Amino acid sequence: MNEPSKSRHVIGYLTAVSVVALVAYFSYSAIQGPYGMLTLFKIETKEAQLQLQLDVLKQEHATAKNRAYRLSDEYLDLDLLDEQARKVLGLMRGDEIIVQ
Repeated sequence: MNEPSKSRHVIGYLTAVSVVALVAYFSYSAIQGPYGMLTLFKIETKEAQLQLQLDVLKQEHATAKNRAYRLSDEYLDLDLLDEQARKVLGLMRGDEIIVQ
């Protein structure tokens, strides 16, 4: 009678150890695995950074598109044209004085 009781304890002990090991493995995988919570947080952080970059690039694109339109044949902004001529070509008006 002592022998079957001992094997039951060993089987129960091995079952408990197996369950604890499986729970520990799945918990570790859920937190640090390739599809775990830490990876999810890293991806969400990277997504937020990329979204900010995209917003900045969209704003720069809109600004460049506006400047290009203002210098086009359809719509000519004389002030912008004057500014660009001064900047790129180093031009100035005859009545201006340059102070260095």
